[in-house]
Amino acid sequence: MPRVAAVFTGGTISMRFDPVAGGNVPDLDGARILARTPGLDRFAEVIPIDVGRTPASHFTFDDLGRIWAIIATHLADPRIDGVVVVQGTDTIEETSFAWDLHHHGPKPVVVTGAMRAPHEAGYDGPANLRDAVAVAAAPLAREVGVVVTLAGTIEPADDASKTHATALTTFKSPNVGSLGSVVDGHVHFDRGRGVRRHVAGDGHASARVHLVMAGIGTDGTLLDAAVAVGAEGIVVAATGSGNTAPSLLAAAERAIRAGIPVVLASRCPAGAVGAAYAFPGGSTTWVRAGAIPTGTLCAVKARVALAYGVGAGLGHDALAALLADPLP
Repeated sequence: MPRVAAVFTGGTISMRFDPVAGGNVPDLDGARILARTPGLDRFAEVIPIDVGRTPASHFTFDDLGRIWAIIATHLADPRIDGVVVVQGTDTIEETSFAWDLHHHGPKPVVVTGAMRAPHEAGYDGPANLRDAVAVAAAPLAREVGVVVTLAGTIEPADDASKTHATALTTFKSPNVGSLGSVVDGHVHFDRGRGVRRHVAGDGHASARVHLVMAGIGTDGTLLDAAVAVGAEGIVVAATGSGNTAPSLLAAAERAIRAGIPVVLASRCPAGAVGAAYAFPGGSTTWVRAGAIPTGTLCAVKARVALAYGVGAGLGHDALAALLADPLP
């Protein structure tokens, strides 16, 4: 029988409605969540590890580092076949990618949670947890890295995106599509994971990497402010394939001259930054100015990669290689 370590961190899957507070608050620990999830023994012996009941929107990079240390310890245990992390869904697209950047071994790490709380109709926590354990225990999942499993799909951490605020089927991979699915406990993979991004070092992330989103009337004010408060890196979520107002580019040029890495991502849910537009503020002018274009990483994932890259002391070329889509 496979053995799976389940790391419980909190999230909607653990919450109850508090009439005094007027909404959902953390409540259930791992043991009580497991007690609500029959049928796990079909797939694995589950070893619960409680590390708190933290809303996912409260996580810091330090928190991710502490959780990764727990994950890594259990991955190194020869008695453990895989790890499941149970958390709130708000930041799964960031946390799963952060851990994927540091995961080098063959054992799978599966991140899951719930979109509905235990007291709500259609509570999806038990089904998602069963599916996640099934994936973590599956021999087919070896070498898959970190994946996200909710609503029966298996999504790669570098593309998994929360596409809807409340829908059960919120997680999708808009660039490359799902890796596979879980149907009645049976794990199916339609393709392999392929080449993944990795960051060497001790897992330190810079907390001073900021995200600026471009839109109508967005000038360089916020980017200049980020520099003024000590930014160590900046990600610009540009319109389209990498276009902004000229004044935002001018602020980025000032930051680049000051030695601060500036990354150009798209605010679109899918697609890569290009170099097709040479008008002032167009993507070509950003790249020419020294901004680092992402591949298909969305802006929030690009911020995670940049934070760890800066924390590892990577220079411009190494950061560019990290943020680009890996070559097959």
